[in-house]
Amino acid sequence: MKFKKLILCLIAFIFALSIILPVRSFADGNNLNITSESAILIDSDTGKVLYDKSAYEKHEPASTTKIMTALLTLEHCKLDDVATVTSEAITSVPSGYSSDLLKMGEELSIKDLLYALLLPSSNEAANVLAIHIAGSIDSFASMMNTRAIELGCKNTHFVNPNGVHDEEHYTTAYDLALIAREAMKNDTFKQIVSTVAYTLPSSNNYSRIDRNLITTNDLIKRQSENYYEYAIGIKTGFTTPAKNCLVAAAKKDDKTLISVVLGANTDDDRYSNTKTLLNYGFENFSKKDIVKTNDIVQTIDVKNATSKTKNLNLVAESGINTIVTNDKINDKVEPTVTLNDNLQAPIKKDTIVGTATYTVDNIQYTINLKAGNDVKKSYTLYIVIGVAIIALILILFEKPSKKRNKKSTRKNAGNRYNGYYKAR
Repeated sequence: MKFKKLILCLIAFIFALSIILPVRSFADGNNLNITSESAILIDSDTGKVLYDKSAYEKHEPASTTKIMTALLTLEHCKLDDVATVTSEAITSVPSGYSSDLLKMGEELSIKDLLYALLLPSSNEAANVLAIHIAGSIDSFASMMNTRAIELGCKNTHFVNPNGVHDEEHYTTAYDLALIAREAMKNDTFKQIVSTVAYTLPSSNNYSRIDRNLITTNDLIKRQSENYYEYAIGIKTGFTTPAKNCLVAAAKKDDKTLISVVLGANTDDDRYSNTKTLLNYGFENFSKKDIVKTNDIVQTIDVKNATSKTKNLNLVAESGINTIVTNDKINDKVEPTVTLNDNLQAPIKKDTIVGTATYTVDNIQYTINLKAGNDVKKSYTLYIVIGVAIIALILILFEKPSKKRNKKSTRKNAGNRYNGYYKAR
């Protein structure tokens, strides 16, 4: 008996403790030990910021610049287009930045140049692509800046396609995340930045097939101590003023995250900071369907509708999926519904009848609402009004007739009376 009582007491104690000290399901990002000068973590699907440290401060991006160069190349060229390595492309690379990978006058496909750009980070390849697309490096830099503005970048200014040091060449962790997110929408870009090794073919000016390109991104190298099993890219960068930089992407289950670290003191710091950010995102955030396509958001009564069809289902034209901290995964989000002006019968199914706005973590998501069913117009009121009008008309016309009948009766009676006395 004593043993059973002890067990019961222990169970009661554990239950009480679980109420008093609930298990936390979310780790505060403020406790992350990020040593880089600037960093950010975003959800690739929604663009939502999950963590940032000085993410809006200007920094030199070094070779992470080449993400934008690759994006513009893929938007303006075909992979089998051919570009020529010009003298300007070679000689405009400062001493100490040259890889001596490409040969003067060599003709290479855009695909091969992209691999040279993104794996071993060839500065010459960046220049070749810039000149091929825009005619000059300066003109290409203008294209880069225009595209950055289009993507929502607020503090970015490029002066070259490769990230070679220049005090007027800068961006922010946030802006780089925007650029990387857009680039990762391109399947060719995704394939290249997740590739560890690639061999350039022979060309008109280089007959050997011995130019083996190896990525500078240790996150995707299985043999590296910095390997990260969920990594799928993207690009490293380094100059003495910029320090160590890394833009990374990783996918686990249903989440794809993008991280940026700028100004890391050492090579190991940029990798450890990146892994810390990515692990934080995977462990503490979950995808949440706020509403699914064709879900019934609300049901309303429609004016002038028949009794059988007056109940209208407001249906979500599209779904809303976001990412939230684990402690908010079961929270219900109520929408603000705005209906079209003068909404009344008749309404056809699938007609857009209004909008629904959901607010999650101070971010608003708005979708169209469509009619989930037909709503037929009721003519009962019109019938009642019509009957009333007809009845009124009949009444108005009926009264004079009765008066005439009464007058006629009196006249006939008078005639009969007069005739009576005449007969007598």
